[in-house]
Amino acid sequence: MHDPIARLAAELGESWPHLKAGQERAQAKRRELDSALTDCTSSEASIVVFGSLARDEFSAGSDIDWTLLVDGPADPRHLERAQSVDRHVRRIEQRKPGREGTFGSMAFSHDLVHQIGGEDDTNSNTTRRILLLLESAAIGRPQAWERVVHHVLRRYLAEDRGLWFGSRRTRMPRFLLNDIVRYWRTMTVDFAYKQRSRAGEGWALRNIKLRTSRKLIFVAGLLTAFCCETGLAPDEKEEIFGQHDVDRLTEHFRRTVGQTPLEMLATAFQPHGDLADAARQVFGAYDRFLGLLADDDARRRLSDLTFDDLGEDELFHHASRTCYELQEGLDQLFLTPGAPLFDLTVKFGVF
Repeated sequence: MHDPIARLAAELGESWPHLKAGQERAQAKRRELDSALTDCTSSEASIVVFGSLARDEFSAGSDIDWTLLVDGPADPRHLERAQSVDRHVRRIEQRKPGREGTFGSMAFSHDLVHQIGGEDDTNSNTTRRILLLLESAAIGRPQAWERVVHHVLRRYLAEDRGLWFGSRRTRMPRFLLNDIVRYWRTMTVDFAYKQRSRAGEGWALRNIKLRTSRKLIFVAGLLTAFCCETGLAPDEKEEIFGQHDVDRLTEHFRRTVGQTPLEMLATAFQPHGDLADAARQVFGAYDRFLGLLADDDARRRLSDLTFDDLGEDELFHHASRTCYELQEGLDQLFLTPGAPLFDLTVKFGVF
């Protein structure tokens, strides 16, 4: 059984129907897009999808967030391809990507690879880069997407002198970790910005998403940063760092980010039988969250709630309890003394 989520469910004797349904819908929707959009891709331009469609959590109310990722010479036809993708996606989904303009257009590899930090690394650029690593999938020809993911990872790893030459035996890619933390904090600050700029519109649904699916992206980022310690055998780790083998380490990280965030989390829970209850709590809560998003009436109600209604709305309270249960389960994995990731979280996730 290669699916770590299905394997974890089998080991725990659990069934998470909404996770399974979201996975099946996402895979079917990607096949549909692949069939419709293959002619819009080339070896130098990949269509990349993000969000629930890439995370295998797609529901009837989900958006299709996409970017035409260009990794090649400038060509006027790239805009024509992006416009063609936009027409096809709208016919399939009848919905537009988010209003911030981060998706639904072109992105260029130069900005993603070279503009890490500094004034030119905008919120949109940071978002595309981190999500490219943690929740993306290619539609049609994937060559450009694969190259850019490789080059972004290689920059984070090759230029991190502390990773290669630090005195600690623990190997932590702080360059990558700090950018993941920065993205998560930017996302939370932008939540407050949107609350003000949208006059509270859609606050309840965005709040629940921030505490579940958005938080899961950060969890996946932490697990990725920790993968030198959790995913390499001691002799393999010694070989890689003893030989300064950047390519081999980059490939290890590439395999790690090739999983969805939920797959990473299932893999993190699996070797630790004493965390069975925490795993049940986390995946059970997330399954209920996906069930809520799949319910059109519930989704609409949360989208329409005003601040004045929050205190009395049972649906919002139910969704909030689900968020708390998810956090409690994650605390047992990351923040409980003696837990497998506690030392890494305390030593590297805070300072």
